[in-house]
Amino acid sequence: MNILIAECRNFSDEAAGILGEANTVRLADLSRHELAHSLTETEVLWVRLRHQIDEALLEEAPRLKVVATPTTGLNHIDVEALKRRGIKLVSLKGEADFLSEVRATAEHTIGLMLSLLRSIPAAASHVCAGGWNRDLFRGHELYGKTVGIVGYGRLGRIVGRYLQAFEARILIADPALGASALPLDTVLERAEIVTLHVNWTPDNHHFFSRECFHRMRPASWFVNTSRGELVDEQAMVEALHTGRLAGAAIDVFEDEGGHGGRVPEVLQHACQQGNLIATPHIGGCTLESMQKTEVFLARKIISTIKSIEDQISIYARVRNSN
Repeated sequence: MNILIAECRNFSDEAAGILGEANTVRLADLSRHELAHSLTETEVLWVRLRHQIDEALLEEAPRLKVVATPTTGLNHIDVEALKRRGIKLVSLKGEADFLSEVRATAEHTIGLMLSLLRSIPAAASHVCAGGWNRDLFRGHELYGKTVGIVGYGRLGRIVGRYLQAFEARILIADPALGASALPLDTVLERAEIVTLHVNWTPDNHHFFSRECFHRMRPASWFVNTSRGELVDEQAMVEALHTGRLAGAAIDVFEDEGGHGGRVPEVLQHACQQGNLIATPHIGGCTLESMQKTEVFLARKIISTIKSIEDQISIYARVRNSN
């Protein structure tokens, strides 16, 4: 099959080799316009997070049989449109055993917490600008802090283990855990730091609302490395302005594909004020994790291609026998 890797920067040589054993592989770093023009002969499309795979794009891909993405979140892909067209989706969603060994986003979460508490980005910029005033950056320790983990799945649990090493106190809010977790309101009222680890679905869009920020402790901190669509960004900015939040650190935005890679206007002022740290969805972006996931996903794609070819072969035999 013709396989197009549409976001190929630093793509794993091992994964490319697996895909290319019995297929034609093209590695390119494409804009949406370029991608649309490249889909005519494409049967397997691999994307990361840059592209929205929607109905308009799929109309340009008459031969497409598989869409692959090395992510657990699928809000950049119109899953229902794929189903209607009979296109297979290959992702990391539900791959619990494999994902238990992928730690990059959990590490980034801790890094963002420390950056908030110690004003690390501002202090580094101060030194690079020629300053040397340590008293401007008297921060806080993670040790002894009460951290609310909202969502206690794979990533929430890993973050929890890391926080235990810092001897932080942990509160858990996750309705899936029943009585073993606390109500969300209780966690928000008690926690000094709240970190979000929830899978996005249309049903929980903006579930972290203005009311949630109002319930948080005054001068607390907020971290989101899950999905931007979970959070009312305007409400978060208001909480930063009023002091309800002492600071926030986010690795995700609500509309990452709609701003051409730019920070949304609603967040720009908060970044300039210094109480918002924003990174460009780099939680899972380490050489180790990307190499590991690309090899894993390449093998899943080969398995999916074999299944498709087997189905075609069976159909052909049945047709010939009739």
